[in-house]
Amino acid sequence: MSSAQHVLNAARARKVRIATAESCTGGMIIAALTDIAGSSDVVDRGFVTYSNAAKQQMLGVQAVTLDTFGAVSEQVAAEMARGALAHSDAGMAVAVTGIAGPGGSEYKPEGRVCFGLADAQGVRTETVEFGPLGRAHVRQATVAHALAMLLDALEKAPRPQP
Repeated sequence: MSSAQHVLNAARARKVRIATAESCTGGMIIAALTDIAGSSDVVDRGFVTYSNAAKQQMLGVQAVTLDTFGAVSEQVAAEMARGALAHSDAGMAVAVTGIAGPGGSEYKPEGRVCFGLADAQGVRTETVEFGPLGRAHVRQATVAHALAMLLDALEKAPRPQP
């Protein structure tokens, strides 16, 4: 069974709908979930916000946050996750923003991805340095990590009472 299937099963068990806010993955996380037949009962929507303007317009990311911390930051990932939750009917949202490559800089190297996860308990963020694996591998690793974050949060969420 795929990790996406595990996420869907856990979301069903807890009656939680999911949204995604994606930059560097360009919709690959929501695609992994919706590739599975029957996912519409727990997948609400995905936001592909590749540009800073899209992050602001679709998710409410603040210009000051982008200017202060840059698009690839835990602060922006947190605002993306909060925005996806606020602009959807989901109970849990995962957000990713990073540098898939090629390129990067001394301060924000290729392979750095910031993750945000928002639910009723609040927002959690983390940064993963995947390294210069190449664009496709960084994006695939990002999808896998985002699905693992969702699954972990879902498994810790309380099950609804009958």
